[in-house]
Amino acid sequence: MSAPAGSHRALLLRVAHRAMVDYGLEPDVPLAALAEAERLEPPAAVPGGDVHDRRGLPWCSIDNDDSRDLDQLTVAEELPGDRVRIRVAVADVSAAVAPGSALDTHAAANTTSVYTPARVFPMLPERLSTDLTSLNPGQDRLALVVETTVDAAGGAGEEAVYRAVVHNHAQLAYPAVGAWLGGDGPLPAAAAAVPGLEANLRLQDEAARRLQAHRYERGALALETLETRVRFDGDRVAALVVEERDRARELIEDFMIAANGVTARFLAARGFPVVRRVVRSPERWPRLVDIAHRQGDELPEAPDSRALSEFLARRRAADPLRFPDLSLTVIKLLGSGEYDATFPGERVTGHFGLAVGEYAHSTAPNRRYPDLVTQRLLRAALAGAPVPYDRPTLEGLAAACTRREDDAQKVERLVRKSAAACLLGDRVGDDFDGVVTGAAPKGTWVRVLEPPVEGRLGRGREGLDVGDRVRVRLVGTDGERGFIDFARSRGGSR
Repeated sequence: MSAPAGSHRALLLRVAHRAMVDYGLEPDVPLAALAEAERLEPPAAVPGGDVHDRRGLPWCSIDNDDSRDLDQLTVAEELPGDRVRIRVAVADVSAAVAPGSALDTHAAANTTSVYTPARVFPMLPERLSTDLTSLNPGQDRLALVVETTVDAAGGAGEEAVYRAVVHNHAQLAYPAVGAWLGGDGPLPAAAAAVPGLEANLRLQDEAARRLQAHRYERGALALETLETRVRFDGDRVAALVVEERDRARELIEDFMIAANGVTARFLAARGFPVVRRVVRSPERWPRLVDIAHRQGDELPEAPDSRALSEFLARRRAADPLRFPDLSLTVIKLLGSGEYDATFPGERVTGHFGLAVGEYAHSTAPNRRYPDLVTQRLLRAALAGAPVPYDRPTLEGLAAACTRREDDAQKVERLVRKSAAACLLGDRVGDDFDGVVTGAAPKGTWVRVLEPPVEGRLGRGREGLDVGDRVRVRLVGTDGERGFIDFARSRGGSR
């Protein structure tokens, strides 16, 4: 069954609200936090003391078309010796959200913004996240600036972190910037209106490509998944649109990875604890070895990110059409990331997928609570103040953020599945090609290729494992519960 035509948006909002409550999240900002937000005055964005003036740099933001919570700005500077200094300015949310306040309590309860097709459930009220603590164009804003230099080979050099006043000279979007960088579109008008920004974006792109190449040489995984966005026709789900990766998205991704590494090293060098984002060595590595073998390739018996990276590069070249399927399989087998609080002198677990050892989420404090916590640690380290969190508190926060992020992702997946169920409601009985994305005693899951949706495989799941290709028939949908049910078609293995 599906939702009646014309009521999809309301159904998805209902599903999202109910799911957040079921998972212990707060879908509505408490009245006390809303009142506190309304009373806030904009943090004073005035240079002086330890606050530098960086407003004259050609900062810009690059984000989604519809983003209103702008967490970071970027800029680059050419240096002698074929080096580039890159700077990332991160909105100073800690200047407005005090520990223990009603705003902080709500943020700590959810630990993340929840993004669903129906609506965004922000971690912080829009009075902050889209206004006072958003790096909006044409506004002077407080920020923490993270700097590093990049040499011709993509290696990092001098690093710095400091407070500053910054100014967003152009709000740009991934599709337009990506098309321009790829030679498929004009320079966005907002960028063309800022003297020097065109050349600066080219320089940023060059620095990002160096950073990316350096990471891949060290074993970072070049994965490509099909991220989808729900397109509505009025209040009906009309399509699932694949979000194409482009050079603008890669630019921001590479700058954020670099900034997060600088942040972790900065705190560790000053004897501060670090809330790291880690992805441990995959427990299901033998399954990855088997998948490689079945494609005529080899992986070592022990987890090796460089070997996996090289295998992925070969498969992308050999079969680019199916590479997103392989990427999704690898992601499922790697397992999810988690937050880990580490203290001076302790062994550090790195990020297997990024092939980095020093990595902390720090660049999205309007949207993620670990980033706000890290920002408070940075502010204390810069001021020469004591560590603002004791060990039990910080370890508890890291564990809570991991759990809550998992809960939020479950909500987002459920609402996306509800949207997909709405879309497929009139296609029961159709056959689809798919790939197995989950295989466990609790169930087997398949993602079909067109439209790109995932559902549960009932009849015919015996003998299947993650990464297997299979042909399935749609046997039912339920938009209210987010159910999409498949059965294996006759002769359904491929």
